Amino acid sequence: MSNPGQPEIKRGDKGAAVLRAQRALRRTPDLSVAVDGDFGPDTEAGVKRFQKSVGLDDDGIVGKDTWEALPIGGPMPLLKTGSIGDVFRDLQKVLISGADSGDWSSRGEADGDFGAGTKESVEDFQKWGGVDSDGIVGDRPWAVPLHTTNSTLETAVGLDWAED
Repeated sequence: MSNPGQPEIKRGDKGAAVLRAQRALRRTPDLSVAVDGDFGPDTEAGVKRFQKSVGLDDDGIVGKDTWEALPIGGPMPLLKTGSIGDVFRDLQKVLISGADSGDWSSRGEADGDFGAGTKESVEDFQKWGGVDSDGIVGDRPWAVPLHTTNSTLETAVGLDWAED
């Protein structure tokens, strides 16, 4: 099961389980679902669309069967100044690629080290994506759609980095 031990959630609920469901829905991919931790009408509509697409009762409630059918909803890693490793190197490659097409600026290279130049690139990406420009890659930046590729930052970097 990709989302073990999750509680039943429905419209009006808030919190970590809702964030997990929203991330999972965006990975189906349903880019109309915001990752904000608030199970509102848009999340409910996304749940119903997903349930219908996989042959479940489209009641808009995320219960055991819906959790089992959804892809993993765990968060992507939080990346910020000082982060190192392969996931970060993959993020840098995507940032450099977008910068090459002129969407945002890129400083530095894909060296796997989150330094000052990469922080500036992340801030430019965040401004371009319409999210808070704090230089930290968390839930909202990971969920930014990459318009030219019909994916999100997290799908472009690789969902195998999602944490459980």
